[in-house]
Amino acid sequence: MPHMKIEEEIKQSVFKTEYQKAYINVVFTAGYLEQAQAALFKPFGITLPQYNILRILRGQHPKPATISMLIERMLDKTSNASRIVDRLEAKELVTRKQCPADRRTVDVMITEKGLDLLKQMDGLEGGKGTGIMNLTEEEATQLNSLLDKIRS
Repeated sequence: MPHMKIEEEIKQSVFKTEYQKAYINVVFTAGYLEQAQAALFKPFGITLPQYNILRILRGQHPKPATISMLIERMLDKTSNASRIVDRLEAKELVTRKQCPADRRTVDVMITEKGLDLLKQMDGLEGGKGTGIMNLTEEEATQLNSLLDKIRS
């Protein structure tokens, strides 16, 4: 399938500058990738932020994580980590217990059910199935470098 230019995607033929066009392109593409990922996650009954937290917890396993550690490592800083953990706990994908060493913090751990779910979803990590794989590895490296430069 031929790729559509941003001009066609948003029905805007002229941009004030290449910088404006690049900015709009990055924002639009981020939304596009999120929607594609969400569609792939739908059959598994979890959202992108929930998946992100499960991945962090799997990386910590068998050690627990605190809510503040999850917030620190989350991709989407606007997400409410406590609420996401509540939802994951309701699905029995995580457990939470008061930390014995510090009663003000809560230890969050992934369950076997959570680990099993991630194992089923492993084929979807890294944006597989979202269009990011249309890039060559060299192009992906170049894109990573450019995106890092934007945030520096």
